[in-house]
Amino acid sequence: MNQDVKPRAVVLVSGGLDSATCLAMARAQGFDCYALSFDYGQRHMAELEAAQQVARALGAVDHKVVHLNLRDIGGSALTDQSIDVPTTPTCGIPVTYVPARNTVFLSLALGWSEVIGAQDIFIGVNAVDYSGYPDCRPEFIKSFEQTANLATKAGVEGKSFHIHAPLIDLTKAQIIQAGVRLGVDYGLTVSCYSADEKGRACGECDSCRLRAEGFITAGVSDPTPYLKGA
Repeated sequence: MNQDVKPRAVVLVSGGLDSATCLAMARAQGFDCYALSFDYGQRHMAELEAAQQVARALGAVDHKVVHLNLRDIGGSALTDQSIDVPTTPTCGIPVTYVPARNTVFLSLALGWSEVIGAQDIFIGVNAVDYSGYPDCRPEFIKSFEQTANLATKAGVEGKSFHIHAPLIDLTKAQIIQAGVRLGVDYGLTVSCYSADEKGRACGECDSCRLRAEGFITAGVSDPTPYLKGA
């Protein structure tokens, strides 16, 4: 086997701050990174445009965008325009939770991994500074890894899959500091749930609040473009 050949990894890249950092970490660990994004019927396309820029800037070998239509299921403020994105903190799991999203995304990442011969999948979920989503917890990641190795030809043949969630125990500030060390340009990223077509953030949603607080705590200048008055 050629020792110069790098192992391959599929990295979920949404266009946001966390997934950009996750991609940079995977690259720093020596993987050839295959970025995977989803056009799933989300409220805006700015994050997909950001994902393309992030994948390019961080040297992804390939960047695939899979088209889904989770609007047919609905049940989330991110896929149903009739549900408003909250601008104040809420109790419990917020309406921005997209039912089964990470399960679906990881399943498709698993399929692509089998096709390209990758045994590693990276996802930028976080269980510290997050909105209470159940599919961002360590228990879910561990369970999906077990499922991946039971449900695939590669897994049955002994080519074990590993689901990496390197941000799982980090605060938003720690994520930003790690990304800065790895050369991530956060000006390319879009985190806002209600960004406009130019990627300008509302400054009011939960994602904007966590992002802004993270930059302040990290002591890093916030490059986020905000809508006028936000």
